[in-house]
Amino acid sequence: MSAEAADREAVTGSRPSTPPQTSWFEFLLDPSLLEQHLQKSHPDPSPVQLVIQFLEQASKPSVNEQNLVQPPVDNRRNRTLKLLALKVAAHLRWDLDVLEKGLTIPVLNMLLNELLCVSKVPPGVKHVDLDLSTLPPTTAMAVLIYNRWAIRTIVLSSFPEKQTKPGPHQLNMINLVQQEKELTDNILTVLKEQASDSIMVLEGALNIKKDFYIHTLHTLDLLAAGPSTANGETESSTAGLRISADELHCQVHYDLGGIYFQQGCSDPSAYEKAQEHFCKTRELLTKLSPDPLHCHLDEKRLAGYWSACRALTGSSDPSDSQLTPYGLINNLIKTQNYQGLIDAFIKDNVAHSLPNNFRHSVQLELLHRVQQGDRALEEVCHKLCLSNAVHDALEGQVLSVRFQQLLLKPSKHTISFLLEVYTVHFPLCKQENRLKFRLEEVPLAYMVSSHKLFMELLTDEEKKTLLDQMRKRSATVNLSAKPLPSFYDIPASASVNIGQLEQQLILSLDARQIRQILIELHGMAERSFWRVNSKWEVPSDYINVILAIKDNLTRDLVYILMAKGLHCVNIKDFVHGRQLFTACLELVTEFSPKLRQVMLNEMLLLEVRAHETGAAEGSTERPPPDLVSRVRGYLEMRIHDIPLRQVVGEECVAFMLNWRENEYLTLQVPTALVNNNPYIKLGQLLAATCKELPGPKESRRTAKELWEAVVQICSVSSQHKRTSDGRVSLIKQRDSSLGILPRSKFITFVKKLRVSLMLTTLISLFVRLHSIVRVDIVNEVTAEHLSIWPSSLANIQSVDVEAVAVTVKELVTYALTLNPNNQSWLITQADIYFVTNQYSAAMHYYLQAGTVCSDYFTKPVPPDVYTDQVGTAPPDVASVLLRCLQR
Repeated sequence: MSAEAADREAVTGSRPSTPPQTSWFEFLLDPSLLEQHLQKSHPDPSPVQLVIQFLEQASKPSVNEQNLVQPPVDNRRNRTLKLLALKVAAHLRWDLDVLEKGLTIPVLNMLLNELLCVSKVPPGVKHVDLDLSTLPPTTAMAVLIYNRWAIRTIVLSSFPEKQTKPGPHQLNMINLVQQEKELTDNILTVLKEQASDSIMVLEGALNIKKDFYIHTLHTLDLLAAGPSTANGETESSTAGLRISADELHCQVHYDLGGIYFQQGCSDPSAYEKAQEHFCKTRELLTKLSPDPLHCHLDEKRLAGYWSACRALTGSSDPSDSQLTPYGLINNLIKTQNYQGLIDAFIKDNVAHSLPNNFRHSVQLELLHRVQQGDRALEEVCHKLCLSNAVHDALEGQVLSVRFQQLLLKPSKHTISFLLEVYTVHFPLCKQENRLKFRLEEVPLAYMVSSHKLFMELLTDEEKKTLLDQMRKRSATVNLSAKPLPSFYDIPASASVNIGQLEQQLILSLDARQIRQILIELHGMAERSFWRVNSKWEVPSDYINVILAIKDNLTRDLVYILMAKGLHCVNIKDFVHGRQLFTACLELVTEFSPKLRQVMLNEMLLLEVRAHETGAAEGSTERPPPDLVSRVRGYLEMRIHDIPLRQVVGEECVAFMLNWRENEYLTLQVPTALVNNNPYIKLGQLLAATCKELPGPKESRRTAKELWEAVVQICSVSSQHKRTSDGRVSLIKQRDSSLGILPRSKFITFVKKLRVSLMLTTLISLFVRLHSIVRVDIVNEVTAEHLSIWPSSLANIQSVDVEAVAVTVKELVTYALTLNPNNQSWLITQADIYFVTNQYSAAMHYYLQAGTVCSDYFTKPVPPDVYTDQVGTAPPDVASVLLRCLQR
């Protein structure tokens, strides 16, 4: 124990009931203290709190002598803190349920990246390209844990979450919250881009039948001690905690079922895949012990998933349907046994086995079918509505608007059925609740009270009470003069009306309707309604300008119109996005020149994306001159105090490159813009290099400038440089502050380009850079135009080798999505896999290149495709290629 801790214990010794909390640095001073702490029944701080503290301290930036902030130093202290965080997670047996509840996405991402690092996952290789069966067991398990977390995080992020409303004392924390949100969004973006890879990794793991092993405190201690102490133990087939294949497969099937179910919204066939995985989960679950080590499932959620999948896919299993009320209801709907469905709802008024929201969702589903033209279900909907109303009334819930509509002009049949439903429950009611089902309208009260069935239910005292109440009400109401109320006159509590209006507000894409709803809401409650939906997001660049609007109604309207418009643009619903932006522009033009320019910029981005989307789908129509002129105007805009989103400038430059407006970028763009806008600088260098490519000497000068800019982008400080898995380095905060752009933004920008020559030029540049910095590679990677780049690098130590390796793979992979038959790109991709000893993948691309250039091997393969280098491949690759050549 440290001296500080001893002093604290001495001071607090008079309060033995509340022992002092152990500080994080005490574990740093005495690593053996951690295991003792974790063995306590209620350790303080808790394990997840310790993970947060360790990683927070390890990732703190440093300040140099010039008072400049530097990335965290890679020293012994920080490495030990990260190891302590991993040991805490090992104590929790890498239970993602526990870790996800206690840690934010950025913190858990950092933790799992450290796990990949210490587990020696091969650097510069995508997880999907790894053969897990050949890796050390703990290494393979680290890859699986990471990819399980990746797809689980995607699923969890799709669930709606209640937005926190900061009070006055929290306003100074808005920037910190916003920063964390942006970091979380960046991580989610990358995880979603890699979702298909993560799914393939996990599906591949299902083919491995041997047991798995995960890191424990002991194996992590051995890793920290170094290879001489570990003596190969951490890489042995039995190092770590053994997890049976059935247990891991059960957990993986469950996680895969969750991601496929989430994808079912956009791809209905995914529901069948989800059902298959949940079926396997249920089978394997019966084989496991009551308290498995690693497999932790929410069996109620699994049952819900299973019922939902069976309902959505239309599969039937009569034996299983008897197990749950949900299965029974779904079978009745599928077999169109609507009388049985009504009877089941009436019986459930007593049994209460179905949740209220489920009952109403069934009613809404059938009502939707009625609206689509199935008039035969109209009476069924009425009866379900009446049954739900009785259930709501007896549970003390607010009656639905649709039920009250039915009672405006009730028929005798409606009254009879209502009383039949009510009589099932009536005898079970307590005496004080037997008249709880109130009838406010006197004409309706007379219709019900005159019904024979109703009067038979009441005692003499209850009949007298009811008649007295009706006389009092009828004395103040002229029955002959009072008209039936309209739909909007139906009495309802303010909270119900607000809730219904908020739901309409969330669903509406009509600007006029949104404005009308907000007017009604502001007449009912004085609060901000732009917070109603946590998915309404406005860029941080604009938020302060919008929130500065003094009028609450106008502020809500501007925020919601912009948020909905941005969402429409993101999902490529450009028609609705254009309508919403136009309405917002008309509104802000009246009072804010600043917001007017903001909306003009967003409308420009919408038009650019709409045109680029059309081009990506095959349209060859050039953009109208007006749009090109507006793009130029935006790039040259010099209006102060106007918040500008970087993505608008980025996409404008990409737009100019894609439509070959090279003359503007190379000759006409003002010099001040080139120096101040990194995207224009990069676009100018790329356009100039491509323009001069045919000349052997002339292109060298511009090519050298582009080379130097890219090298700076891929450079990092020596303090920050460390080895890790190439695939996940996209998520890490490894971006250089030396270049004109961080590497992640450079990649995002390049993936907006569609011109083959530009992509070929960039691929060529990175292939040359890759061959220079990867000194461990003997064979060459081929590409076009390699001769225009420098053949050496002065400051090779500053280049992030892994960043270069990952970037060249990403560039080629992206280029092949645009043109899968480009022979040069296929050979480059094959060479990359070949030089990194991934021969199976290399053979795939070599064969594909040969197929393309020989018309499926009906013609000779050109010698520049299968070079001498291919002949040095392992026998399985070389023999296959040789057979193809002999054809």
